[in-house]
Order: sequence, then structure tokens, then C-alpha cells
Amino acid sequence: MPFIARYRKEATGGLDDTQLRSLEERLIYLRELEERRDTVLKSIAEQDKLTADLEAAVRAADTKTRLEDLYAPYRPKRRTRAQIAREAGLEPVLDSLLADPGQQPESVAAGYLNADAGFADAAAVLDGARQIFLERTAEQADLVGALRDHAWEQGLLVSQLIDGQQQSGAKFADYFDFSEALHKVPSHRALALFRGRSEGVLRLRLVVPGQDDLTASNDTGSCDHRIAAHFAIRDQGRPADAWLSMSVRLAWRTKLSLQIESELFLRLREQAEEEAIRVFGENLRDLLLAAPAGMRVTLALDPGLRTGVKVVVVDATGKLLEQTTIYPHPPKKQWDASIAVLATLAGRHGVQLVSIGNGTASRETDRLVRELMQRHPELKLTSIVVSEAGASVYSASALAAAEFPDLDVSLRGAVSIARRLQDPLA
Repeated sequence: MPFIARYRKEATGGLDDTQLRSLEERLIYLRELEERRDTVLKSIAEQDKLTADLEAAVRAADTKTRLEDLYAPYRPKRRTRAQIAREAGLEPVLDSLLADPGQQPESVAAGYLNADAGFADAAAVLDGARQIFLERTAEQADLVGALRDHAWEQGLLVSQLIDGQQQSGAKFADYFDFSEALHKVPSHRALALFRGRSEGVLRLRLVVPGQDDLTASNDTGSCDHRIAAHFAIRDQGRPADAWLSMSVRLAWRTKLSLQIESELFLRLREQAEEEAIRVFGENLRDLLLAAPAGMRVTLALDPGLRTGVKVVVVDATGKLLEQTTIYPHPPKKQWDASIAVLATLAGRHGVQLVSIGNGTASRETDRLVRELMQRHPELKLTSIVVSEAGASVYSASALAAAEFPDLDVSLRGAVSIARRLQDPLA
């Protein structure tokens, strides 16, 4: 991609690197899609189930999700309850009741008893037929796709506290009883919710209006009604209507809702991670490309409370000149003495800039420096609060240890805070 962006502009019409990168990502996706499409077609053909219409639908699939929906009925499965029922010859029971709901389910089932296969009475036969219906529902590509889209647009992400986790999960308190439209959950909140679930604090679930026990389920746009409409099931008081309606409800609650919840949570996580990386990249770019203060003598403060404020002075090239620790904050509260030490250091080395890390006690330390500047205007100091992200990592690195073998790690962090003001890229 870099080669094409620089040396083949005439072949791309002058596309820039961002456009080419998007094309490259799309090309990789399409190549993987084509590879999977070939695998799917080969698998279905080996089962002697590849019809012209099915092949056309598979070849027309434009996303991996659509392709997997089409492949679902033909994907090799473990031996399910539905498969056992099919092997026992119970599929005609379901087909008969779907075709004519005016029949008594028990009467139809009585003609398909198979004690050897574990279907010795009508109730067992009807349960087997229902298992076939549940599996058949999950294999309807168009239906599953429509339900997935509906759940994404209308569903709520609901978060609840797991009993007994109030103390250990206090940092997730905002999400102990929380809900929000799934497709509107911002990336930072989604990642926090998933982190709470992975730490065993939160229980997450997808609730689609019209399906939750606490809401009405007579909405004609609900998932139940969409499934019923797909199979032309209508509750008109006929003998089999109640059995078919219950089968529809179970198809959503025990099969499709769980499958779709898993898929949509994965989609949300992927979107959230992509957005988080984008935001992090923008923030990092702004940080690294911040205007450098330049080659000026700098006094840096790494704020702290109980352990004190670490102080270093570096020259215009970033070389360490002097270091100490002051204790202006509780518990020692040596405020005036700390100002005196800073004034002495600034005067001795001709300090021009004061760099303050933005960690714990940053605001209190900033107030200390402002008072220093008020008491000693002759020093002509300029103070700036800078991000100390990464300072601790640097201070314990082999690079820092090689440069400052005899310097405490916390004071090495203060050196980093000084240098990053002089030049963020350093």
C-alpha cells in the first residue's frame, strides 16, 4: 500500500493512503468472503443438497453474516434433539399441523409413536416435533437476518448487578441497574459494561420490546409475530393454534434470542473497540504533535500526597541537573518550606518552565506553583500541566535504568515529565 500510494498514483487516479487503506481492508474482507463461499458451496454439494436457487443465493451473499445464515441448515451439526426426532420420523407431524391447524395435535401425534426411539406417547412426539420447529426456525436465513436487524434497531442493552458483588464491583456502580438502546451505546460505555461482565460484577442481556415479561407482547412488529408471520401461523382458536403459538414463543426465547444476543454483543464490542482505537489514536496524535516548549531549562514536578512531590531540574538539552523531594501536602503539610525549595532551585539554575504531571494531587501542586510565581515574580516562571501517561512505565524501563542507574524510579518519572514538555516526541 505505501508503494502504490507513492509510486503508482497514475494507476489509482491519485488516491491517498487513507483511501487505499480502506480499499485494502475491503479487499481482504472480500477475499475471505470468497474463500468461505467456496467452502460453503463445496460442503453443500457434497451433501447433494445444492440446488440452482440455493447456489444463486450463496453466490449473491454480500456479507459473511448473510453467507453463514444461508449455510446454517447445511452446516454439520452434533446430534441434536431435533435430529433424533427427524430420525424417528416425526417431521411429518410438524408439517401436518402447520398445513392444517384445525387438527388435534394429540391425534396427529398418536399416529407417529416410536417407543424404540424414545417417543412412546403423544406428548413426547409433540415435543420432538417442536424441537424440529425450533431448529427449522433458526435455519431460515431471511427470517434470522430480519430479526437481527430488528433487535439491533429496537433492542435494549440491560445491565444488572450480580448479587453479592456490590463491594468488589463498586467502580461499576453506574451500571448496577442500567439500560440503553443497543445501537446507541457509546464505545466507552460498551467497553465498561463488557469489562464489568468479564469481572463477574454485571449481568448483561438483550431485551427487545414486546418480548420481555414486563412488557406487552401484542405488538405486530415483535419478534414472535415476525416468526409467526414467516410460517403463516395465526392464532384463530383452532385446535393446533395454541401449540403452534407456544412453539413460536419458544423459538425466540430459547433459540433465536440467545443466538442473536451473542451476535449483536459481538458486533457492539467490535464497533466499540474500533472507535476506542480511533479516539486513542487521535488523542495520541494531538499529544505527540503538541507544540514543543523548546530548549529551555525546566523544573518538573511529579505530584504525590503521602510520598511527596518529586522535583527535578533539567537543562535545555534535557540533562538532569538536580533532584529532590518536597512535602507540601498532607500529612506533612510543609507548604512554605516547599515553596522556598522550589524558588531556590529555580534561581540557582535559571529555570524558565515548570512542568507539572497531571496525576494524583496535580491540582494541589498546580496551586503550589501558582503561589510560588506570585511570591517570586522575579523568577518569570511559566507553568504547564502535562500528561504523565507512560511516565511510570518509562521510569522502570531498561532505557531509564541505563541512563539513571542510581536514581529512584519516581524521580526518573519526573525527568520524563520535564522532557515531554520540552519535546513531546522525546
